[in-house]
Amino acid sequence: MSVTYVNARVFTGEMILDNYAVTTNNGVISQVLPMSDIANADQQIDLNGKLLAPAFIDLQIYGGNGKVFSLYPSIESLTATVNYSVEGGASYIMPTVATIGPEIMLGAMKAIRDYWENNGKGVLGLHLEGPFINPAKKGAHLEQYIHKPTQSDIDWILENGRDVVKMITLAPECCDSALVRQLQEAGIIVFAGHSNATYAEAYTAFDGGIHHATHLFNAMSPLESRAPGIVGAIYDHPQVNASIVADGVHVDFASIRISKKIMKERLFLITDAVEENKENGYIYLKQADRYVSNTGVLSGSRLTMAKAVRNCVEKVGIPLEEALRMGSLYPAQVVGRSNQLGKIQPGYQAAMVAIDSNWNTVVYS
Repeated sequence: MSVTYVNARVFTGEMILDNYAVTTNNGVISQVLPMSDIANADQQIDLNGKLLAPAFIDLQIYGGNGKVFSLYPSIESLTATVNYSVEGGASYIMPTVATIGPEIMLGAMKAIRDYWENNGKGVLGLHLEGPFINPAKKGAHLEQYIHKPTQSDIDWILENGRDVVKMITLAPECCDSALVRQLQEAGIIVFAGHSNATYAEAYTAFDGGIHHATHLFNAMSPLESRAPGIVGAIYDHPQVNASIVADGVHVDFASIRISKKIMKERLFLITDAVEENKENGYIYLKQADRYVSNTGVLSGSRLTMAKAVRNCVEKVGIPLEEALRMGSLYPAQVVGRSNQLGKIQPGYQAAMVAIDSNWNTVVYS
């Protein structure tokens, strides 16, 4: 069935086109054309001047709508997390499990498989944030589950989750480079994070093929005058992309602005969002603008992707078009889907978000 979205400001991923229309056929964009050129369609949706942009992609989220997928993995909790993301302008997510034992990791793998088998949409795969991280930079992660990977650990992940695990965050200084390569050769995208690496250790790992970093500034060795740390290596290495949590809590807005000037298109957005939980090891206590552990450690955001993009525009001063790319095209590039997602162009998936002047969003897919 063809659907034409009319009376829109269309952000193609490259530019904004005023008074345009977009036609989709069976979930694929077929035309982007001026309103004066629209043809008949089975259905028309009038956007009344709203901005129509590529829908957002969140590569790190733990839960939503009252459910914590990362602790209670199921189709129900995964669906709640997807719905939370859709309400915030994202059509695709990478649900994330923090450093934890094998039972919950297996449960998350099974839940995603079950979700896919039941024709669930919007889930790209599983992001394992840990357990191969540096305890010195554990943040809110539980230290009893942190360990250096062995060959059997990598074999276990690949035997049980090769089809589901699409991303893993690890501390490169704590992991043998041969094991990292084994993950990458299996198609898993490796991120550096929760790391206390020196500049030299991080840069060597980046030269060795790790080209992504998890939540810039948070839980990583900082940039200092005599010790540039992993932050300095991320800034300095031209092939390294990094996610950032743009809530003004995880990272000051000025630090985002400085990082954007240095990294340009290498910086992209995540929410790192979670839901309240008061038992089962990981404690997430809701505050006005964040979640904290029972000891007060920052442990998650209350962001949506639309709010993160809005913050980049209104609080950081990033141009609208670039902020939109930080939430859509750049994450699509990270996961190798930029030929399908992140643009409104013929041949791309019809994953789009309509945004009004108050940043209310409706996702179309």
